Amino acid sequence: MKNLETIYLGLTLKNPIIISSSGLTSSLDKIKKLEDNGAGAVVLKSLFEEQINYESASLSLSSDYPEANDLIDNYNKEHSIDEYLNLIRKAKESLSIPVMASINCTTSVNWIKFTEKIYEAGADALEINVYVLPLNKNAQAGEYENFYFDLAGKVRKTYDKPIAFKIGYQFTNLAALINRLAAAGINGVVLFNRFYEPDIDIDKLKITSSEIYSNPSDFKRTLRWVAILYDKVQKIDISASTGIHDGEAAIKALLAGARTVQVCSAIYKNGPKHIKNILHDITSWMENKQFNTIDDFRGKLSYRSLNDPTLYERTQFMKHFASII
Repeated sequence: MKNLETIYLGLTLKNPIIISSSGLTSSLDKIKKLEDNGAGAVVLKSLFEEQINYESASLSLSSDYPEANDLIDNYNKEHSIDEYLNLIRKAKESLSIPVMASINCTTSVNWIKFTEKIYEAGADALEINVYVLPLNKNAQAGEYENFYFDLAGKVRKTYDKPIAFKIGYQFTNLAALINRLAAAGINGVVLFNRFYEPDIDIDKLKITSSEIYSNPSDFKRTLRWVAILYDKVQKIDISASTGIHDGEAAIKALLAGARTVQVCSAIYKNGPKHIKNILHDITSWMENKQFNTIDDFRGKLSYRSLNDPTLYERTQFMKHFASII
């Protein structure tokens, strides 16, 4: 029997498969099914600051008494937060695998007190789903990056359990940013976040949403950066996310240096039983390669381990297309 145990954010997981924050982890019944089918950990569906603010604003607009707006706003926020805290408590009481909370931030100030409540509710760790769209043409890139560092410093002061940042890839120097997050006390990063992307319906002349599920091809960007950052920033755990649909992709992520992999779209498409398929693929591969533990091969094909690390650095197709031009 192969040992799939791994350590992520200081937590012991029976295997590296984490079900990422989504509708899949929005209720106790759903989470139990994920555990029953072999999930190593779950990240609860994110509590979105933007959604709470929108709902509060909608209720306030319906009030005929402007002086009541603040009361309505506070009640709605507290109600949403209380429901989320109850989910954390119930999950911790019912599950034997690690339960991580998740919040989606657009501001840093409003969420500091909430992290204290998550701590009290018993979440094993906190994943902060954060992204700032750089729209101000007069702002310097550093101003946007400072938001991440400011948030990291504030949350770290109020939450002394493990913290991971789930981020996007659009940074000038991703290695430098993650290195600073590690210095600020952030324990892990999830690479990468998957964002809402707009599309245009040319028949109805309206804005629509593009594909909501990831594709296996999306994993290639994740693979490159997991391999590079595993060696560049060694004091932070890496969880690979986006485009991991099967055991082969999970194995690749681990070979590149990931401590865990986060799966979502593949479970939506195939159901919770697909977790068993992924675990079976990993176990069978380990048996074939005679690896007994995940640590036996983690990072074996990372950036530093290669004789030619430019294989991860190359960004142009010149070598491949030169012969046909």
